[in-house]
Amino acid sequence: MGKPKKIVINTGGGDAPGLNAVIRGVVLAAHEKGWETWGCKYGYRGLHNTEFLVKLTPEMVWHITDMGGTILGTANRGNPFEYPVKQPDGSVKVIDASDEIVVNFKKLGFDALIAIGGDGSLRLAQKLLKKGIPVIGVPKTIDNDLSATVMTFGFDTAVSTATDAIDKLHTTARSHERVMVVEVMGRYAGWIALNAGVSGSADVILLPEIPFDIEKVCAKIRGLEKQGQTYAIVVVAEGAKPLGGEMATLGPKDIDREVRLGGIAQRIATAIEQKTGKETRVMVLGHLQRGGAPTTFDRLLSLRFGSAAVRFLEEGKSGVMVALAPPTVKAVPIEEAIGKMKAVPLDCDTILTARSLGICLGD
Repeated sequence: MGKPKKIVINTGGGDAPGLNAVIRGVVLAAHEKGWETWGCKYGYRGLHNTEFLVKLTPEMVWHITDMGGTILGTANRGNPFEYPVKQPDGSVKVIDASDEIVVNFKKLGFDALIAIGGDGSLRLAQKLLKKGIPVIGVPKTIDNDLSATVMTFGFDTAVSTATDAIDKLHTTARSHERVMVVEVMGRYAGWIALNAGVSGSADVILLPEIPFDIEKVCAKIRGLEKQGQTYAIVVVAEGAKPLGGEMATLGPKDIDREVRLGGIAQRIATAIEQKTGKETRVMVLGHLQRGGAPTTFDRLLSLRFGSAAVRFLEEGKSGVMVALAPPTVKAVPIEEAIGKMKAVPLDCDTILTARSLGICLGD
């Protein structure tokens, strides 16, 4: 047997239910092999400033499977290749700290990095791999838009949260004979909107993959009125856009992070009220979808991913991502996962189901 491995874990990007379960899976699986596990707090900050490194023991993770968030913290602005450093005068200077992170990684005796994150985080992990850091990726995003895996952890919980909210909105919409427009997360992919919308008996579902015609949305609402349904539920992905139009954004793009999407629900609600005369209200679920305890599915998937990451390291793998390929979990090259965003296929069964049920998709 070789010497025990010393591994480091980090969590980057938006938080997602199941992050702590992955950490627990890694720490306990590594402990069973006699390995040492460290946590890199707030993205890559711990490898830039070692004060933010913490040794992870079984006692620290026994109780965290059902906890939302991440005990390591996370960062949307932790790109080691464009690292923000505060200057003595209070200004912030952006530097390339990647060489320093590689040096610290090797100086501290780490054998591998387990990077838990979505598309952006795994792109950074891939760049560090090319600079000499052995990496295993674990796919995390509530958006479910990473390729090469059937599902990412966090998605099932986000869909369950959105579905529960839609269920509750049915009663108030019906009582007041209103149209309720519910905006959900997902960025450029409509997985949350589609799955929650169909499961929550929405009347209209608008996705980034299908530019919508507001006239057809309003025609659906008028048609429901004629059939005796005096209310309607419209579920819209934050990245949905009208035919010939653009996605709604919240201000200009920051230099070190992606553009913030949002506001499309209000635009749609205003148009519906003007064109149909129906009283219309907006509910933006926002970060509610990221919080809370993970579902049973996400807990189990996260533990499977964490323990699989350790198995792959033991097998000598690097530059791979843990992927769900039912009924098993396999290793796929990180490049496959980040090469192309996984959008909702327009011929997928859930789209066909929505159309069969008479749900309007805006086209």
